[in-house]
Amino acid sequence: MELLGMTTIFLLACISCLLLLATCRSISQKEKQPPGPITLPIIGSVLHLNPWNLPESLKKLSKKYGPVFTIHLGPQKVVVLYGYDVVKEALIDQADNFSGRGNLPLLKKLFQGKGIVTSNGETWKQLRRFALTTLRDFGMGKKSIEERIQEETHFLVERIRNKHGHPFNPGNFLIHAVSNIICSIVFGDRFDYDDKKFLSLIELLDENNKLQTSLQAQLYNFIPAVMENLPGPHQKMIKNIEKVDQFTLEIIAEHQQTLDPTCPRDFIDAFLNKMEQEKENGHSEFTVETLSRTTLDLFLAGTGTTSLTLRHGLLILQKYPEIVEGIQKEIDCVIGRDRSPCMADRSQMPYTDAVVHEIQRFIDFLPFNVPHTVIKDTKFRGYFIPKDTMIFPTLTSILHDRKEFPNPEKFDPGHFLNANGTFRKSDYFMPFSAGKRICAGEGLARMEIFIFLTAILQNFTLKPVVNHKDIDISPLVRTLVNIPRPYEVSFLPR
Repeated sequence: MELLGMTTIFLLACISCLLLLATCRSISQKEKQPPGPITLPIIGSVLHLNPWNLPESLKKLSKKYGPVFTIHLGPQKVVVLYGYDVVKEALIDQADNFSGRGNLPLLKKLFQGKGIVTSNGETWKQLRRFALTTLRDFGMGKKSIEERIQEETHFLVERIRNKHGHPFNPGNFLIHAVSNIICSIVFGDRFDYDDKKFLSLIELLDENNKLQTSLQAQLYNFIPAVMENLPGPHQKMIKNIEKVDQFTLEIIAEHQQTLDPTCPRDFIDAFLNKMEQEKENGHSEFTVETLSRTTLDLFLAGTGTTSLTLRHGLLILQKYPEIVEGIQKEIDCVIGRDRSPCMADRSQMPYTDAVVHEIQRFIDFLPFNVPHTVIKDTKFRGYFIPKDTMIFPTLTSILHDRKEFPNPEKFDPGHFLNANGTFRKSDYFMPFSAGKRICAGEGLARMEIFIFLTAILQNFTLKPVVNHKDIDISPLVRTLVNIPRPYEVSFLPR
């Protein structure tokens, strides 16, 4: 009996040891988080990050720590995903886990996490679903929106023609033209090029494009508590967005006064109808506040990305006149000089299509993507990533992948052409991100870039103000957003 008791105690002790060992191993595995450089209090990983060229900093860190590693922007922990395979695995294969939106301090300050782009959870799901359905109802992805783009193209071409070949910065013209497309859907109308109120709004957007490249704007994401109380360009950005927000609120107020529920004119009317339908729901996501932020999101997203892509594209094309000649030869053969370009032409214009894709690949507009978060504790490639950790699924690591795009730092339309001159698709072409947070306006942006760029080159030849060989096509700075360098160009009628 005594021997049996000793045996039982021994077995229980062994089982306890095994359970303890398993628990320790489980904890050890669970706490194995992605590696990264040494982090310092308050400033985080700033000593390992070049604020003027963040993509290059992360490229170096990926070589040392692998495709999944950790950095700290001040106190904010960020897990970086570097490379096509790892980004695809996160955003597509584990789409639900990585579907949260990460709000960098400056992004959160500017947009408050209320609209489609920066919201999370049920708010994001309902707003995105409603927006996609409503935008389609008002023409997005349909022939009607293509006709609106063609109409706006005529206005843009005439405006450029009125410059009579004198050099100028086309930035504001491009912002205005692109903005009018999303305005026609969201606000129900375009704005005349002489509308002083809208011109002042365009100037605010253009000013913010410049201000976000400042050192202070970059530092805000590292030490927001400090920068919040310091003057500088970042404070001007915040004030500018408040003015743009006020503009949208005034339009919403006008819509409320003139609304006919039986005949919605645009996105705002449709949203107001949805608010009325849910007025008895005390937890409805459809409020004037979310309408204001969503409208602002659509307006800014539908204006900034595409206009800056076109602006950077025209800078690049000045450097390569032989590429412009190739596009114009294709335009003359397929479209001619008299009719407007349309999307049906693209399939017959592989060289032009390749150039458009190469522009988007080369400029790498959002190097780190719009930040994500994991919405729950996540096991990924042997690492444990705690819930709410911010994620950078880097697009630059995909768009500049050397295996897929030889000499990725060189602008080469051949990256998207087969040996026989036909267009070559690539899974690595991911400028609009991927997965559940892919850009809702991807189709519209693709349409705008192709039609606007083709129409400009159909009517004009680009004449730079300096020797084309001396043109610098690299971004002004390489940060969270790559902004093209300012320039002037002459548009000579063909």
